[in-house]
Amino acid sequence: MTSKQRLPIHRYGSSSRASVEILFEDREIIVVEKPAGLLTIATGKEKSRPLHARLFEHVKRRQPPEKIFIVHRLDREASGLLVFAKSQAAKHHLQQQFKEHSAGRTYVAITERRLAQDRCTIQSYLAENAIHRCYSTPDRTKGKWAVTHVNVLKRSAHRTLVEVRLETGRKHQIRVHLAEQGHPIVGDRAYGSSTNPIHRLALHAVKLVFRHPRTGKQMEFVSPPPVVFSSLV
Repeated sequence: MTSKQRLPIHRYGSSSRASVEILFEDREIIVVEKPAGLLTIATGKEKSRPLHARLFEHVKRRQPPEKIFIVHRLDREASGLLVFAKSQAAKHHLQQQFKEHSAGRTYVAITERRLAQDRCTIQSYLAENAIHRCYSTPDRTKGKWAVTHVNVLKRSAHRTLVEVRLETGRKHQIRVHLAEQGHPIVGDRAYGSSTNPIHRLALHAVKLVFRHPRTGKQMEFVSPPPVVFSSLV
């Protein structure tokens, strides 16, 4: 097991530097804090190296060389906690926990406008159109069932800080569900946000809970929201 360490990154087309913090690593898994602006895995058009590639470079020097497997993802402009596996068996074990809801993912987000309800659960079938935009559909043959639990933490005159717990993990699930309630996440122009004061999506993965794929030990990681979030509410 290794202690905390940072992997430097340089964003394509930018002089700004950031880092990926490794919170935990052993022979089975690696848990990191992803900064905003970094892809989890490569797309066909992207020129910069995604997080997956950077972690692969980090572990391939080991003797024997190790591998990295995607367990779940964070949107490019979101930040926070991710767990990667180092074997197919560990990947399957972790993904099965998410599927069975024995593992947990919690996020904080800042939405436009004030949410009226203190708590709500949003449920729908989510589909994706030709331009990769997701939406809710009444046709269960076209979409995948998605459940999002929302808890209001704080309100200001024009925004709301919410805690979001995923029961399912569909693409853009939090962003779509909040936007379709009339409360897009700040900075999310793809789903209707009209403001972007912090130049990023106001979404951060704050908590990750799962059982270790080899030992079965319960593991919990917490990542406080970026300080800049506090300026919005």
